[in-house]
Amino acid sequence: MTVYLRSLETAVPPTILVQPEARAVFAAQPGLTRLGSRLVSTCFDSAAIDTRHTAVRELTTDSRAQDPQFFDPATGLLLSPSTKVRNDIFATEATKLFIEAAQKALDTCPGIDVPDVTHLITVSCTGFFNPGPDYKIVRALGLNPAVQRYHLGFMGCYAAFPALRAAKSFCEADPEAVVLVVCAELCSLHVRTSNDPDTIMGSALFADGAAAAIVTARDIPGEPALLRLDHFETVLTPVGEESMAWNIGDEGFEMVLGNYVPHIIDDHIIDALEPLLSRDSSLHGLPYRDIQHWAIHPGGRSILDKVQTRLDLSDEQLVPARETLRTFGNMSSATVLFVIKHILDLPAAEDGQDSTGGGAGAERICSMAFGPGLTVETALFTRLQAPRGATAPRQEQSSTDTETPGAGAGAGAVRAQPVPVRT
Repeated sequence: MTVYLRSLETAVPPTILVQPEARAVFAAQPGLTRLGSRLVSTCFDSAAIDTRHTAVRELTTDSRAQDPQFFDPATGLLLSPSTKVRNDIFATEATKLFIEAAQKALDTCPGIDVPDVTHLITVSCTGFFNPGPDYKIVRALGLNPAVQRYHLGFMGCYAAFPALRAAKSFCEADPEAVVLVVCAELCSLHVRTSNDPDTIMGSALFADGAAAAIVTARDIPGEPALLRLDHFETVLTPVGEESMAWNIGDEGFEMVLGNYVPHIIDDHIIDALEPLLSRDSSLHGLPYRDIQHWAIHPGGRSILDKVQTRLDLSDEQLVPARETLRTFGNMSSATVLFVIKHILDLPAAEDGQDSTGGGAGAERICSMAFGPGLTVETALFTRLQAPRGATAPRQEQSSTDTETPGAGAGAGAVRAQPVPVRT
């Protein structure tokens, strides 16, 4: 049975963090050693990020927190709120992104109405609360209270693929199923000042965002789907379990992102792709660059560099991943869906030819994401059409611009000057 992705939408918080200004704040912290100060400059400058979005709103141009929790603008000091404080903010701010992205996915899915949704899968690794985001979406969007709800929690950057794979399985089991998949992450809630290289790297890379998709096997006459979901595979690298991890500490969640991760990916990316590509005889043994599109999770610039070199991909094939990193940073599980949306927003191939088994006018997409373990999730899609009214990819602006009383902020947005808010 063929299963399709029929809509894919994204959402981000309104506050934009400018990378050089964030670097200046982190570099000015009094507890840094000389090595720590050098690492801040190196990590922020080499991240290939211009801007990121954050749910942190203590320093927007129209707001000043009377009792700052993450950053004291009077002293320039980064503060260390407890995990509870951070998680309380997650419950408020992540809910907004979950609902916004889900609503946009439904609004842009012709032929699918709210009562049609039979399954809901939510994904996040940056906070916990219950009743959770799945419940909040059902209530806010007016979904059938009997909708089957599932939450994938604390899996990390690769979790969008297990969610899409589960959605595909639901649709294969029930041809009338309509699955709403929503990923939302507030990574910036957990960044902090430190001399630890992993913590500094996380502060330089991570950001906030959400993405949502509608998946179904239903035939909707006159409404072509965006993607065909072809195959998914999971591979664990033989080394690297200690190099990438995500733990809960007393002052937020603690990222372990060893500088050897890009080398592990470099050594094992070929083997990780083998199970996926062997599923399709038209791709198995084909030069990697002959697959038209590559949707790679931009875990960092060095990871993208290693993947491009090892697979001999062109600069053009890396544009969706690099542009997502440059304008949005690493938003954990939601990020690879931003990359796929970038590809969907590109103009269709002019010649309409397909040499990789997708059919006339179709374009193949090979996608991968990396996370704790090291876990490598891979997926193969077929792009069927560009979204209606598609334009060149641009930076998102969330519709949730209003300030929430009592809403906190995350260290990822701290800066010496007010954060510019794009309108």
